[in-house]
Amino acid sequence: MGGACSRKRDLLDEVALRRSGRYYKSSSAKWLLLTLPRCNTNVSVREQGKCPSLMDLCVAKVREDIKNYSSFSVLPRDISQLIFNELVASHCLNDVSLEAFQDCALQDIWIGEYPGVKDGWIRIVSSQGESLLSLDISCSDVTDTGLSLLKKCPNVQSLKCNYCDQISDYGLGHLSGLSNLTSLSFKRSNVITADGMRAFTNLVNLVNLDLERCLKIHGGLVHLKDLKKLESLNIKYCNCITDADIGSISGLTNLKELQMSCCKITDAGITQLKGLSKLAHLNLEGCPLTAACLKVISGFPSLMFLNLSRCSISDDGSENFSALQKLKVLQKLKVLNLGFNSISDACLVHLKGLLKLKSLELSDTGVGSNGLSHLSGLSNLESINLSFTSVTDGGLRKLSGLTSIKSLNLDSRLITDAGLATITSLTGLTHLDLFGARITDFGTKFLKCFKKLQSLELCGGSITDAGVKNIKDLKSLKQLNLSQNSHLTDKTLELISGLTGLTSLNVSNSRITNAGLRHLKPLKNLRLLTLESCKVTANEMKKLQLSALPNLLSVRPE
Repeated sequence: MGGACSRKRDLLDEVALRRSGRYYKSSSAKWLLLTLPRCNTNVSVREQGKCPSLMDLCVAKVREDIKNYSSFSVLPRDISQLIFNELVASHCLNDVSLEAFQDCALQDIWIGEYPGVKDGWIRIVSSQGESLLSLDISCSDVTDTGLSLLKKCPNVQSLKCNYCDQISDYGLGHLSGLSNLTSLSFKRSNVITADGMRAFTNLVNLVNLDLERCLKIHGGLVHLKDLKKLESLNIKYCNCITDADIGSISGLTNLKELQMSCCKITDAGITQLKGLSKLAHLNLEGCPLTAACLKVISGFPSLMFLNLSRCSISDDGSENFSALQKLKVLQKLKVLNLGFNSISDACLVHLKGLLKLKSLELSDTGVGSNGLSHLSGLSNLESINLSFTSVTDGGLRKLSGLTSIKSLNLDSRLITDAGLATITSLTGLTHLDLFGARITDFGTKFLKCFKKLQSLELCGGSITDAGVKNIKDLKSLKQLNLSQNSHLTDKTLELISGLTGLTSLNVSNSRITNAGLRHLKPLKNLRLLTLESCKVTANEMKKLQLSALPNLLSVRPE
């Protein structure tokens, strides 16, 4: 929460904003230090295990004694900003304490998802006047009336109003005068319509626009056609958007990122985008497309991210025709998602020239072991998802030379101990998903080769306490999922008690009991603990949380 201070902003003339009697960034904080009562050493910064600065101590003390202060307007702006940020982060800001920030010339007010934000708060926000540069009021109860007050803040560059259901088309009209806006977000607004988007016409400096899940904006993209500086447009999950809308953005030649997941865009709509030569990020997941759209997509020479998951991309399985043959020209491509499409091994031959590729998603496709041989030259590949494919143990051997791989998803019943043995050369692995693989206690000995593992899922059902002995020394682990292994006992918790870096642990559907919970006490970093269908009671889990695991935020079952 809160924003960084002392940032250079092009629009802010520091000298012009000076007022008589005010301290500014170059001024002394002596007033604050002299008026504060002596701080005790029991402040939050000291609890973090580091030596706090004098400013940290002062700000923490102000937070403790916030009821004693009626105004911070005489302080340097940087100090007022620090105090405001601290109150937000510690959830100490309320209707009363907020009044102390009237006319403080704050630059950044980030109160998104903060409880109790309403129109009355915007009165204080707007008092920051020309100083205010960024504002986040997401998930608030601010209405059109509150939004109208922002006309006092003409220098605002970034505004987030996500999930603000009480802001309507009428409220959008108040934004038309904020011509310095470069970033605007109205995610999941069920009220905004195409007509309300007329207000965007005057926002000629807009660079980023986020309208994700706005379901009534069909026909509204026409009001964006003159926003020539727009570089990023997010209309994901706007299932009202069709091919008829796409022509309105075809002239936005500065677009670098276009998010259109689950829109009703077909091949005809994609054809209208062929002039967007700067496009680097294109997300078309879930759109009703076919392989024909790839002809247009291959004409985006700057493309680095392409998501075609859950589209209708398919091939006939022969080497004479491949849905992916057009993609081989995308030499800058780094991330490619082809999951949940009807593509086969024959397609992958066209990927072998994508030498900059770092991430490849092939989950739920017709790809098998034979196709993996085409990937052997992708020396920069760091992540590959082969879940629910027909890849077998023998196919994994073809990945053994890709030592750059850090993340590997092998969620498939076709993978066994033998397959795990073939990839022990991938010593740089940090994430390994073997959720449905048939790994036994014998196979777990190969896990010792992956010293850098931070995340491990091993849920095939064949692991016992004996197998966990081969996991207990993976000291880098932060997330461990051993669910569905019904033979695990309290001994497992004893074995992993030395993995003090764990933040997430799942041992559901096992024989863990209340008696075993004591072994979790050393795991002070644990934030998520899942013990569903175990022989433990909610009362004992709550005791553990209160007495030994202060950072535990989620316990299942509760």
